[in-house]
Amino acid sequence: MTTLNRLDLEALWMPFTANRQFKQAPRLLARAQGMEYFTPEGRRVLDGVAGLWCVNAGHGREEITAAVTRQLATMDYAPQFQMGHPPGFALATELAALMPAGLDRVFFTNSGSESVDTALKIAIAYHRCRGDGARMRLIGRERGYHGVGFGGISVGGIVANRRMWSANLIPGVDHLRHTHDLARNAYSRGQPTHGAELADDLERLVALHDASTIAAVIVEPIAGSTGVLLPPQGYLERLRAICDAHGILLIFDEVITGFGRTGAPFAAQEFAVTPDMITMAKGLTNGCVPMGAVAVKQSIHDAFMQGPPGAIELFHGYTYSAHPLACAAGLATLDIYRREGLLTRAKSLAKRWEDAVHGLRGRPHVIDTRNYGLIAGIELEPRPGKPGARAFDVFLDCFERGLLIRTTGDTIALSPPLIIEPAHIDEMFGRLAEALARVA
Repeated sequence: MTTLNRLDLEALWMPFTANRQFKQAPRLLARAQGMEYFTPEGRRVLDGVAGLWCVNAGHGREEITAAVTRQLATMDYAPQFQMGHPPGFALATELAALMPAGLDRVFFTNSGSESVDTALKIAIAYHRCRGDGARMRLIGRERGYHGVGFGGISVGGIVANRRMWSANLIPGVDHLRHTHDLARNAYSRGQPTHGAELADDLERLVALHDASTIAAVIVEPIAGSTGVLLPPQGYLERLRAICDAHGILLIFDEVITGFGRTGAPFAAQEFAVTPDMITMAKGLTNGCVPMGAVAVKQSIHDAFMQGPPGAIELFHGYTYSAHPLACAAGLATLDIYRREGLLTRAKSLAKRWEDAVHGLRGRPHVIDTRNYGLIAGIELEPRPGKPGARAFDVFLDCFERGLLIRTTGDTIALSPPLIIEPAHIDEMFGRLAEALARVA
């Protein structure tokens, strides 16, 4: 369909979208290849956000299409309850080999939201299996995003995501302060200098609640959906040490940072801090088939392997856990990452990317630029009384002129496919600079 009339748009209730506004002037994508989308009219749109932080190997990868097609012709679906299939075991084995040492047990889900809820349930159940059932409390972080399940929005810290359901969230959840310090860390290149002491906020919560009640802390190594907030130097290390001192599990939500975004396979490896669990999704299948996973330390897994051999150890799972098509897509995706060196390619482009990001300093309304690997956040000064409006106008301007960006509040977030070339970087930031000059 090259055109859609208003009636064609009515049935679909779109996620995280101003539906009424969108349907007055739809922005449609019809085709994708490599670094680019194409509108129904054939207009080229450079992809500055890898779809939604997920198409790390670029669009239209024939290897993934072929693998999914073969699997569909071989076996379209298989149950995972009391059954299994070879692609599921193969993908889990390959994922375990990518993880930091020790995180070698993998539980499959269908999304980042499901991965987070799974990790939280495992954390609580783990302590109970060890006879430490009083550890029920979960600790998230202000401005954190952990999906849209009730578990994820409970530990999440984005007000708009929580407000509507605030009375129905999981009880016993508390939050660390966020790490964004514009006064001291504006225009940081890489990790900010100030703020490691913010990890000590966990000690305050331990003193308030007592460590014996706390099951786990969950954080994003780099917070993406809230506007690209980077961990201060030493922050993650201190958080790990405090968790160790009090017997608290540490979960890294790497749905965004996983699969090469930071210049290492996972941010845990990039920052040399190993959590007890890692949640992932998005880049696992290059975004082409929904899938998520949780990597867990063997010691956590083994705590469940008690009781009669025929007993189910964890009463949790999904109809589409380890779906055969998703597994085929995941195996093909990991093969591409390996052959093309994409899991570490961001390192070779990081300096060029960083210089381009900070080249926007001094442009109209820019109050901060920040970067790591192939991630960027450009924070704009809000219009008085209209938060988010200026950044959204930049988004619209860019789309009309052939660049897809993402905005959250008044921050522009960029996270291109890892196949990006220097010429794409120059084009991307050139178009963005022009848009900033046009938007009042």
